[in-house]
Amino acid sequence: MKKKHTLILLASLALLLAATPSASAQEERNQSLISMALHGWNYEVKAGVSIGGTAPLPLPQEIRGIDSYAPGMALSIEGHATKWFDARHKWGLTLGLRLENKKMNTDATVKNYGMRITNDLGRPLEGLWTGGVNTKVSNSYLTIPILANYQLTRRWKLALGPYLSYVLERNFSGHVYDGHLRTPDATGERVDFTGESVATYDFSKDLRRFQWGMQLGAEWRAFKHLNVYADFTWGLNDIFKKDFDTISFAMYPIYLNVGFAYAF
Repeated sequence: MKKKHTLILLASLALLLAATPSASAQEERNQSLISMALHGWNYEVKAGVSIGGTAPLPLPQEIRGIDSYAPGMALSIEGHATKWFDARHKWGLTLGLRLENKKMNTDATVKNYGMRITNDLGRPLEGLWTGGVNTKVSNSYLTIPILANYQLTRRWKLALGPYLSYVLERNFSGHVYDGHLRTPDATGERVDFTGESVATYDFSKDLRRFQWGMQLGAEWRAFKHLNVYADFTWGLNDIFKKDFDTISFAMYPIYLNVGFAYAF
């Protein structure tokens, strides 16, 4: 009986040893397939803050001066994949998906500035405003950057290309103060707002949903998996819808986003 148990144990050990190389070989094949699938690809997750503004360029004659500016807390998070087209990783193409905010708060002095306001009695007025204007912009975007990459050195990389954005949340509002409104035009009735008297406006629904522009970025490799980056974005289409004519000039989002990236 003891001899029989010994034979069974030896047979089981032999089967186990025979199966081990097969499992090991399968694991090596799986790793090889993964390596082939990821060959020439890099993946990153980025997080940063944005500073900038939504403004006309150049400043039109209606805006006589910028009295104050505050950028607000604008955050972004992004994931992207880069395909390199050569073994040295000199040239590549990046496709990403970014969730971001773009904010600002400004006060300006204007003259004959197109305006549609609501006074403190709830009465709507439209015409040309002369005086102070406070503007609050706070928009959330889902953005797809499509960038060409060039590796300058082992640590430095440049990227340039267009981006496409869909506006998830829209806010372009504020109030006017210390001035007067001529309605409906420069020779019309004058309505004064002085002291504590203010009137509000809200053009949020007049913002277009789809926006696009150009992005220029630089990235520095600080450690094996940690990078530091800066991306400059410039919108190239007016933030307002085509049929919006209260403000007579186009406005564009211009922002700098800086932060850290984790490279896989």
